Amino acid sequence: MAELVREMLISHDPSETRVAVIEDGKLVEFYIERAKRSVVGNVYLGRVKDVLPGMQAAFVDIGLEKNAFLYVDEIVAPEGFEDVPKRDITQMLRPGQQILVQVLKDPMGTKGARATTDITLPGRFLVLMPYSDFVGISRKLPEEERDRLHAIITEAAPQGVGVIVRTAASGSSAKDITSDLEFLQRLWKRVQHQAQEALPPEVVYTEMDLALRFVRDVFGEDFKRLLIDDKSLFEKIASFLKKTSPELVRSVQLYREKVPLFDYFALPDQIASVLERTVRLPSGGYIAIDPTEALTAVDVNTGKYTGRKSLEDTIYRTNLEAADEVVRQLRLRDVGGIIVVDFIDMEDQFHRAEVFARFNKALERDRTKTRVMDISKLGLVEMTRKNVTDGITAVLTDSCPTCHGEGRVLSDSTRRIMVERRMREVLRTGKSPAYLFGLHPETYAIVNAPGQNVIAMLRAETRRQVAMVPDPDCGPAEVRILIEGKAGAIERAAR
Repeated sequence: MAELVREMLISHDPSETRVAVIEDGKLVEFYIERAKRSVVGNVYLGRVKDVLPGMQAAFVDIGLEKNAFLYVDEIVAPEGFEDVPKRDITQMLRPGQQILVQVLKDPMGTKGARATTDITLPGRFLVLMPYSDFVGISRKLPEEERDRLHAIITEAAPQGVGVIVRTAASGSSAKDITSDLEFLQRLWKRVQHQAQEALPPEVVYTEMDLALRFVRDVFGEDFKRLLIDDKSLFEKIASFLKKTSPELVRSVQLYREKVPLFDYFALPDQIASVLERTVRLPSGGYIAIDPTEALTAVDVNTGKYTGRKSLEDTIYRTNLEAADEVVRQLRLRDVGGIIVVDFIDMEDQFHRAEVFARFNKALERDRTKTRVMDISKLGLVEMTRKNVTDGITAVLTDSCPTCHGEGRVLSDSTRRIMVERRMREVLRTGKSPAYLFGLHPETYAIVNAPGQNVIAMLRAETRRQVAMVPDPDCGPAEVRILIEGKAGAIERAAR
């Protein structure tokens, strides 16, 4: 099998920064940062607002719109909390207490940020854990490289400080590793100093912006190149890599073509597909993605694909294609939480095993932590994927003001019946002889469609003069009384 060609694209303008990862020409990861940046990774000196023994959690004011949520298991610090019996949060925190926390998850919907006191500071090659003594090496590295890096870091790391060696450290020298460690130790001292001088709630450490963070965490020798269309950002990233990974600087290029960077790689259509419910497969089958409050359901269908050999073979080939595409869409949309993938039911146990293996193989390229259950006899795969942000859909869209995010609107018949019933109630209970009603323009067209005769029917039922006009200020099923009074005035107003 040919080696996967990976490229990273960074596009920057005054409105936003966009980062894309493409594999063999296909968009697999896409992130946007606007004026309202993610707060994940930021460290705050906060103040405990409420301690909830029934939930074994606390709410911490960190200066955001909503207080951060701090669960008891996320409380680790040098004050000896580990010795508290049964880790009772009321014995650890009290309202009004100052506390240093780091954001794990951005605020989502009605929920505030998720926080921890287990501070971690990421560098290019290492992650420093000041409140831990754990030393770990990325499992994605070969065993021999893991052993080499473990020997370097155990000799360099001071007692009582935890360190994780990242995948990006592969091939790095002892000097590179120790330099990164020294930088992170200096950074931690600055954070501590900031916390001592700060007044809560106040941010004491701000995570890098999207472009630099992505280059630090993701870009490596497995990428063919990194293209950047903004000169100042290009120089900033090149300068960062010269200090941390000089061998990667040659792979960073300033994009100078007149055609916009994302257009050159035909990404706009792929980005637009993120907002679509269904995604077509090469054979003619498709997958349908339906997010709900509790989980995200992904359904696989054969669609137009009828196959050539047998029904079982058609299903098997559709499922194989879907295994790759489902993972791509999870990465592209940054879907988190509980996910259930409903592959088409397969009778052949070997086929089920092959599809599941294909699915897990595709997940190996996903940077986000996942946990997958075995495929069931019905073709269901249950999994969880770490949820850090709302995903790209939440950045690009708002909830529909008509359906309130449900994805469905009232049918024409329902709208007609609802406004007809509302007008009838007004006419029966009102005291005026004539009424002029305002309706949403679309509803007005529905009520006045040929064959409806709503006005004539209401006049006959109530013995009152009735008229209607389109009113853009009305909701789809709303009725507004614009004028009530004498019949002549109503008729003139309705003309």
